[in-house]
Amino acid sequence: MRASMLGLALLAVGGAGVAALLPAPAQAQADTRVVFPASASQGAMVIGKVPAGSVVQYAGRTLRVSGYGSVVFGIGRDEKGPLQLQVQRPDGGSDTVSIAVTARDWPTERVNGVPPKTVNPPPAIAERIKREQAQVTAARARDDDRADFAKPFIWPVQGRISGRFGNARVYNGQPGAGHSGMDIAVPTGTPVRAPAAGVVTFAGPDLYLTGGTLLLDHGFGISSNFLHLSRIDVKVGDRVEQGQVIAAVGATGRATGPHLHWGMNWFDTRIDPLLVLDRSK
Repeated sequence: MRASMLGLALLAVGGAGVAALLPAPAQAQADTRVVFPASASQGAMVIGKVPAGSVVQYAGRTLRVSGYGSVVFGIGRDEKGPLQLQVQRPDGGSDTVSIAVTARDWPTERVNGVPPKTVNPPPAIAERIKREQAQVTAARARDDDRADFAKPFIWPVQGRISGRFGNARVYNGQPGAGHSGMDIAVPTGTPVRAPAAGVVTFAGPDLYLTGGTLLLDHGFGISSNFLHLSRIDVKVGDRVEQGQVIAAVGATGRATGPHLHWGMNWFDTRIDPLLVLDRSK
């Protein structure tokens, strides 16, 4: 494989480290590196580097490549690996990149006291849930040419982690899917700040399962979702900057107490916000 790893795992660097690997436009044409981490964890957001103008394919999708040659994708909770990426360079050469996937343990979290109708909804409610989730899924399909994801992320609120990404969930004794994000326990009304810049792609005040729901698109298919909100301060189409107040914490939808659910996606692949924060250290 011609791709040079150079000992660089872009997943693990942030701030100045990422900036150093994103050359100025005048230098981009001369940069011929193909750089990806040798391994990455389940639930990770992976940032790589290819020559500007390359075509990169992964998991049946052609990845967007920035003018600097940066690409990004997510690794699902249950992905086994190794992952294979095909890079077609603008000079006509090609590379195959292989990335090992590090497995994680997924403990079981038991959540009791959830309203029964949110665990076993009647047919009419189940149809409503299906419609609402389809709207959210459509918002995640965007592939904007904005690299807001490439800068270090910050915590949207500061508090105790009360639920972790990927952990198996049991609601009122009934097994559910793995947890899709990270829960942060803070009081109702706590301001929620944008963890990174982006564009608002969905804002719904009263979804059945997720209550007040907000999606923020960070470009290249990377998005954040904030659930159970008591208030939403932005609207679809708004451009927001990192640290801007966008909502307030609540306990709406399927929630047993006030907390912020922060989830992240690469299109329809769920990724772990805590790993994205760790990349920023």
